[in-house]
Amino acid sequence: MLQAVANAFRLPDLRKKILFTLGILIIYRLASHVPVPGVDAAGLARLFESNQLLGMLDLFSGGAMANFSVMAMGVYPYITASIILQLLMPLIPQLEKLAKEGEEGRNKLNRYTYYLTVPLAALQAFGQSSILKQQGLMPAFGFTAEYWLATLSTIATLTAGTMVAVWLGDLITERGVGNGVSIIIFGGIVARIPQRIAANLIANPWSLLVFVVVTVITVAVIVVVQEGQRRIPVQYGKRVMAMRGNRLRIAGGQSTHIPIRVNTAGMIPLIFAQSLMLFPGTIASYFVGSQSEFVSKVATAISKGFSPNGNLYWILYFFLVIGFTYFYTDVVFRQQNLPEVLQRQGGFIPGIRPGKQTEEYLNGVLQRITLVGALFLAGVAILPWLVRDVTETGTMLITSTGLLIVVGVVLDTLKQLEAQLLMRHYEGFIKK
Repeated sequence: MLQAVANAFRLPDLRKKILFTLGILIIYRLASHVPVPGVDAAGLARLFESNQLLGMLDLFSGGAMANFSVMAMGVYPYITASIILQLLMPLIPQLEKLAKEGEEGRNKLNRYTYYLTVPLAALQAFGQSSILKQQGLMPAFGFTAEYWLATLSTIATLTAGTMVAVWLGDLITERGVGNGVSIIIFGGIVARIPQRIAANLIANPWSLLVFVVVTVITVAVIVVVQEGQRRIPVQYGKRVMAMRGNRLRIAGGQSTHIPIRVNTAGMIPLIFAQSLMLFPGTIASYFVGSQSEFVSKVATAISKGFSPNGNLYWILYFFLVIGFTYFYTDVVFRQQNLPEVLQRQGGFIPGIRPGKQTEEYLNGVLQRITLVGALFLAGVAILPWLVRDVTETGTMLITSTGLLIVVGVVLDTLKQLEAQLLMRHYEGFIKK
């Protein structure tokens, strides 16, 4: 990794791209420390210690939400909009058609994602500010005669912060190195590691060593699984093509393969499962202090049952991750429509008839290989629970989702650097 970066720095244009990426990250990190006026900072810190859902959202803001800065929501609304459009593609033929129209179709889908991001960001800004209002941390919020202007200003500021974060990410994608949105999230996760190391040193120095060992082993496993794939051979039939005169030309006949990844779903199942698990407990926490004794007891039971401090939470979390992995992998695979693409291009899997049998064969392979990926994701998800009894704390140096993001971003960025170096005929970068 360090050698790849060193080789890239020797080329002026690649060095400029890397420095541009670092400059954008610095700008984002500086903006994430500009707080929204009228928020009780001390009370906000206590709220984040007790609310796991806010902690997950803080991951995608790169720590900006814990400060409730102008970048508090980060790129999370954009990610949500992207996921929604992906899930709607099989249901809306127009969206599916755009996805197959090449670069022009992708550009239109990107615009639709931006359009959807704005209302989602405004809605999330209102929801987060309302939570702070209920906790007494943001008194000057609400659509009343006294505070309506301040309320609109807060929502507009947070929404604008999200769009600026997405814009900065697009700048990195276009003029820097790597996927911009992922790089911004990656920068926020890495920036919080020193704080977590200090917290573990103070609380339990022994736990720091255990967490470092667990993190290193987990990263190694993630790299192996993320790069793991099943290669299904594909053969293209030979075609005889007439040319000028009496000459004939034989085209086709190539052999290639379809790479089916062990973990096609990435980190999306973790986000789905964690959001679903934290939602009941978060809602129930608002009814614990109800005047009705029955409502209060039910809310207390739900809060305890769906609390990360309980074993039931982690067991349900484990199985939800497996379920969502199968669901999202199936959605992505259906969008690719590989059996139809193969048949249209004259390709076939040796020993398998084109059409329905090819579809059944690919689905069978996908189901089996996804089981490995699902168990892997579920295992990574419950790591804090598995090491909690050993370290006497459940605070990881990097969260499960964060580990997947960090490793994925590093691997993707290195591949892009490798491609850039190869395009410039940089010798000696890849050892054959």
